[in-house]
Amino acid sequence: MKMTEEQLKKDLPEIKPGYTVIVHQKIKEGDKERIQHFQGLVIAQKHGSGINATFTVRKISAGVAVERIFPLHSPNIQKIEVVKKSKVRRAKLYYLRGRFGKQAKMKKTEAVVPETVLPEQTPDQTAE
Repeated sequence: MKMTEEQLKKDLPEIKPGYTVIVHQKIKEGDKERIQHFQGLVIAQKHGSGINATFTVRKISAGVAVERIFPLHSPNIQKIEVVKKSKVRRAKLYYLRGRFGKQAKMKKTEAVVPETVLPEQTPDQTAE
């Protein structure tokens, strides 16, 4: 159990279905090692957030749909960037497999950033 706790990554961003992400993955070819980027839409997240957690990313490359399943806590995943957040009403977006083009487009949600409210100064504080 101790070994699995050490393998869990702690600096992962929140990943949900509907998010467009870029996954930076280490690829070893012969004696060379490089980083490969895979950008696409998260269509599923499975097995919770433990050591067995996975997420599925789908993209369309040259008219061909490509889906990859990534283990969330894999040592080969260098970084995960969230590019866009879309509002979805399903946990699994498998229905997008039958759609292409504008039909597969997701609506973008605007991130609401709360404004910092400064405490108002009373006349007694300004005189000091």
